[in-house]
Amino acid sequence: MSERFDFTGDELAPAYRAAVDAIEAGDLVVLPTDTVYGLAADAFKSDAVQRLLDAKGRGRDMPPPVLISVVESLDALATDIPDAGRKLCEKFWPGPLTVICHAQGSLMWDLGETQGTVALRVPDHENTRELLSRTGPLAVSSANKSGQPAAMDVYDAEEQLGDSVAVYLDGGEVTGGEPSTIVDITTETPRVIRLGALSLAQLREVVPEVTAEDAPAEAPTDEKPAEGVADEKPAEVVAEDKPVDAPVDEKPADDEQVEDVPAVPAVDEKPTEPVVGASKQVEKPSDPDVRPAD
Repeated sequence: MSERFDFTGDELAPAYRAAVDAIEAGDLVVLPTDTVYGLAADAFKSDAVQRLLDAKGRGRDMPPPVLISVVESLDALATDIPDAGRKLCEKFWPGPLTVICHAQGSLMWDLGETQGTVALRVPDHENTRELLSRTGPLAVSSANKSGQPAAMDVYDAEEQLGDSVAVYLDGGEVTGGEPSTIVDITTETPRVIRLGALSLAQLREVVPEVTAEDAPAEAPTDEKPAEGVADEKPAEVVAEDKPVDAPVDEKPADDEQVEDVPAVPAVDEKPTEPVVGASKQVEKPSDPDVRPAD
């Protein structure tokens, strides 16, 4: 039986407690972000991630992006980050930027067929970042069934996902609606995989060499990448199945569609890095996003 909690105002304690308990139990939580509502699971519990994919009706070939609470957690989850990619993260996080990176080899999580990459984002939503600081990294995809529009309020998410979700956090209607921009930073020169809330001009103000030869002119729709997690509402032409948020789930799959971005450099492209696939949960890295709940 699902529970819904008010995720606004000053009385947030019950909402945080219920959400943390659900995540620790391997259950799913729907939460608001700055783009769209997201469907979240513990990134370090393979069964929970599979539950997320099953709830959306997606396969392992569309791994969800991962949401974190602070930019400082980047190095705990990713490796070989070029200076240009780091500059983009420091400038646009928290915000609608999802970056595809090489995943740390020591992290034995199983997000799906990631080919050794992970899509990361810090959402610009204060209460959700606080929740992330208590749960640690969460796999987050847009809160909708594959092929359906991303949910812009908790009631839409509840109608689509029903009892597959243990806890719904009602933060009101999200004001973003546009999916995050997805950038591949697995090489020295960042490459735009999907244009979204951040324009190419904005990115180039920080890193002039950003390329976008293969970037779609508009955000795709659900389940075609490019999360959860992370992981959003794609442009009208497309539905919500995308790759990142776009890992891209966002057509974007849901990551940052909240993040429905597969953790790969291109929409359906697969990096050449070896897959980190591990189905068993391992100890989480020690960083601000992996602290146990207070």
